Amino acid sequence: MTTAAKAGQLPAHDELINIARLVSDFYTVSPDRQNPDERVMFGTSGHRGTSGTASFNEAHILAVTQAVCDFRRDNGFSGPLFMGMDTHALSEPARCAALEVLAANGVTTFIEPESGYTPTPVISHAILTHNAGRTSGFADGIVITPSHNPPQDGGFKYNPPHGGPAETGVTNDIEKRANLLLASDNKAVRRIPLTKALASEYTVLHDFAAHYINDLGSVINMQAIARSGLRLAADPLGGASVTYWDRIAEKYGLNIDVPNRQVDQTFRFMPYDRDGVIRMDCSSPWAMGGLLELKDSYDLAFGNDPDADRHGIVTPAGLMNPNHYLAAAIAYLFRHRPAWKATAGIGKTLVSSSMIDRVAADMGRTVIEVPVGFKWFVPMLLDGTAGFAGEESAGASLLRQDGTVWTTDKDGIALNLLAAEITAVTGNTPDRLYKELTGRFGTPVYRRLQAHADGRQKEVLKALNPETVTITELGGDPVEKVITHAPGNGAAIGGLKVVSAGGWFAARPSGTEDIYKIYVESFRGEEHLEQLAGEAQAIVSNAFAAAGIKN
Repeated sequence: MTTAAKAGQLPAHDELINIARLVSDFYTVSPDRQNPDERVMFGTSGHRGTSGTASFNEAHILAVTQAVCDFRRDNGFSGPLFMGMDTHALSEPARCAALEVLAANGVTTFIEPESGYTPTPVISHAILTHNAGRTSGFADGIVITPSHNPPQDGGFKYNPPHGGPAETGVTNDIEKRANLLLASDNKAVRRIPLTKALASEYTVLHDFAAHYINDLGSVINMQAIARSGLRLAADPLGGASVTYWDRIAEKYGLNIDVPNRQVDQTFRFMPYDRDGVIRMDCSSPWAMGGLLELKDSYDLAFGNDPDADRHGIVTPAGLMNPNHYLAAAIAYLFRHRPAWKATAGIGKTLVSSSMIDRVAADMGRTVIEVPVGFKWFVPMLLDGTAGFAGEESAGASLLRQDGTVWTTDKDGIALNLLAAEITAVTGNTPDRLYKELTGRFGTPVYRRLQAHADGRQKEVLKALNPETVTITELGGDPVEKVITHAPGNGAAIGGLKVVSAGGWFAARPSGTEDIYKIYVESFRGEEHLEQLAGEAQAIVSNAFAAAGIKN
């Protein structure tokens, strides 16, 4: 994929989204019941879309919220529902619509006072804290966010009582119910006016931030960070963590600056990402350009995406590759968490770096390799089967220091603070720790490529199988295995992974955007990586051609 000419540049005023039109479209544009692209569709992280294309509108939110209420009733979830949202322009109107339905259905809903912004991991933490030790009255949650997606997008995620992203069976049920409601013009949706919903006994203001922040010391060695006196900077990228960092610094006596406190729904302060799209991706050097300019002023800096479920680690050497940080974090944690089970393993998506496997083998820890999607990590974090679970897209979580569950959703705040703990305890920033690992296990070269994909192309990629890939060599080495199901749990990966002695590639459609991705890794350098990437792209092109699709 080529880099757009405006990558890294700030958007011009006339390139910003029209917030008034976006919100107006939310209320006035109605989805076509016969158009599959305008129905409720849950990907890897909930339903996402935008109002102008009739893919994220009031009708969708009313339907999906009623479907959640029905699901709760059918499964006996009688506890409170914890609701969070991020700073995207469509999040507030979506939250208002959801509250109208929740209150009408008699669901006690806890929301943050004042700004109302509540990060994804904070909702997961609240659910788990409430449900701990219970046998009834279970809580669940909703987070209204499209994560790092562009400013015009909206998103709606449901977290069941286990606190993590809902599994496929649950989202299929909610999606089916929601679309039946849409098909009947939402006639069966129960709803009351927003003013009544907010004034009712069912809408409760709750300081999520205090509960989460006061508990951070159970998962991160905050005392070590405080004693170190590290100069830290945190950039919320205009997202839901904007009010959290000052409170964390005050609570634990940390030296944290927040250089960007702007909350602007156009995200005008965000440089264009590599493809020329405004995207709040804290793992992207283009999107993180503002914080990178300050890297020499701090011992460590970090960023979060709008719902703070992702982390971005900036050292004086620059922005860490997410795979590098995962490996460094794993190497550190399993030597500095003595209370964790000796059998605790490492959750890893099959598109994450093989460096993780080498580090794990050295420590005698098991790697549990699963498909893309954090939902696959939920059971192993709940029961301590995994002490750490992470994705190459800069999302991860870990157990508390005593080995019990912290969150079952990605926690970008805790992972950022973990980087500070690593630096405070070892005297080395995580990138230096990673460099030590490469000296022992080799230096992998990793790349993620992406390109636009329509629905038909995405279906072709999902259908790839060992029979459709006839190559016997990859990068000059014999093909060792062709994977369509994850080794860790046997689940379909929704794509294909091909492995040889010198490297691997995986191809899969995105579950959140209209793109497909090719992941490539080599332990033999850039030239070998280019060879692997070329062979991977040829396989994808051939698959499209065989289906009669021009790539």
